[in-house]
Amino acid sequence: MATESVAGKRVIVLFDDSRCIHSRHCVLDRPDVFVPGVQGEWIHPDNASAEEIAEIAHNCPSGAISYQNVDDSPGEAAPPVNVVRVLENGPLALRAAITIDGQPAGFRLTLCRCGASRNKPLCDSSHASAGFVATGEAATVASEPLAQRDGPLDIHPIPNGPLHVKGNLEVISGTGRTITRMTEAWFCRCGQSGNKPFCDGTHKKVGFRSDPQNL
Repeated sequence: MATESVAGKRVIVLFDDSRCIHSRHCVLDRPDVFVPGVQGEWIHPDNASAEEIAEIAHNCPSGAISYQNVDDSPGEAAPPVNVVRVLENGPLALRAAITIDGQPAGFRLTLCRCGASRNKPLCDSSHASAGFVATGEAATVASEPLAQRDGPLDIHPIPNGPLHVKGNLEVISGTGRTITRMTEAWFCRCGQSGNKPFCDGTHKKVGFRSDPQNL
């Protein structure tokens, strides 16, 4: 499905179905703007202010919802602190100026860590049906505050291996605790590391394949 674009008087709402992980912030927070299970138009930008639409978008962890202001005023900007949240039994949720292999990928993204997504490296909610179990509260690792906390963050999904991440990054638990801070990391995406959320080489032992046709 291509990105859906719905123009209101003040703001254009963009919805990218390929990123959606059904976190449901949109339909629970503003069911008058995002109306699920209906025939025809389901996004109604004029039922909220431009500021409210922006808040809805910013609460979408996957970046499936984004927006453009009709008056060309500035839209979403990179956050002051790059973070990845380790979601309980779910994906890695990133907030940063993200690129994947050098290609811009927006400011919000959820990356598969269960190994079952058919849309790798993005999460597609397969963790739920796969019964993936992994804590969002990994042990704290001693780390010093970063000299710079923002800046570009590049994701390189290593074929049949982990997610190689380069850039300033704070790894945050699901409850907001800082797990560690780093400028380079290898995150597990086979779902079987003994050191989640980080890679420990288990993908080699289990024969993890990152190409969807081999799932």
